[in-house]
Amino acid sequence: MDTAVKYDIGVIREEARQLVKKGLLDRQQPIYSLCRYVPNRDWILFETELEKHEFLLRDRIIDLLSSETWEED
Repeated sequence: MDTAVKYDIGVIREEARQLVKKGLLDRQQPIYSLCRYVPNRDWILFETELEKHEFLLRDRIIDLLSSETWEED
């Protein structure tokens, strides 16, 4: 039975967006800061998906959220 979570870029972006919204992470922190919120066994899947989309772990979370929409101007 495969219990590993499937991480696609949309799931990763949404997870990051929620952590920023809750104030647990800042947009200026590096993407690797997300590792605290991803189970160790899943981190390699998470990292592989980021690499597939040309994100580096040292990139900022705001780069990952580039597609976010602003509610206010």
